[in-house]
Amino acid sequence: MASASSSAPVAAHGVAPLRAGQGSSFFWRRLHSLSGIVPVGAFLFEHILVSNSTAIGQGGAAAYARQVTFLGNLPLVFFLELFGIWLPIAFHGLYGFYIWFRGDGNTIAYPWSGNWMYAAQRWTGAIAFIYIVWHVYTMRFLGADLHADPSLSFGKVQHEVFQTPLFLFYVIGLIAASWHFAYGIWLFCAKWGIVTGDKAQRRLLAVCLAFFFVLSGVGLASLASFRSRPQLPFESGSINDRNITEAR
Repeated sequence: MASASSSAPVAAHGVAPLRAGQGSSFFWRRLHSLSGIVPVGAFLFEHILVSNSTAIGQGGAAAYARQVTFLGNLPLVFFLELFGIWLPIAFHGLYGFYIWFRGDGNTIAYPWSGNWMYAAQRWTGAIAFIYIVWHVYTMRFLGADLHADPSLSFGKVQHEVFQTPLFLFYVIGLIAASWHFAYGIWLFCAKWGIVTGDKAQRRLLAVCLAFFFVLSGVGLASLASFRSRPQLPFESGSINDRNITEAR
């Protein structure tokens, strides 16, 4: 979920490098840009392309529960979540809002494609932040503790995506997060000078757009898989309780 400095001068071609800024702003902008790739982007990559993709195959609920079990049993999992997910997402999102509110939009004055894509980066970042906060809160802190009972994980996700308004929210949030991360990779590489020159940046942009379609496609397929299977229990002791082995 990397983004670039809104105060950088607009270039007719390519992307301007990061400015030194004033005081500590350069450090915080660099940290904000880096945190969008690691760890926030890495978390998104794992969550969509690894964890959620397990729900697509024949394993379904059982495969998804095994993945939740694996993640929940990682050493020092609380600190991994705290310093690898929650705090980085909070910093990247809130500092991103700070950069946005201090900047001036220029999509009307300079209506070239890069400006519109950067505007999309801002808006998708806001949507993705709300979406991720909601998803983390409902999955980790509301209702059943999935680390304590991973067998309820598939049903807990189903409980939300079976509700049409929440399902649409998931679809919008997923697409927004996928775009923000994919285009953020391009911004990161361009702003940090990893990829320079118009031709190289255009090639990288094509790769990042392809990655966006892969990321969002796998995510949407996993959502469809959750909705296409019989609904499973999502709370311990539910009166609708079914043996999870039936889904295996």
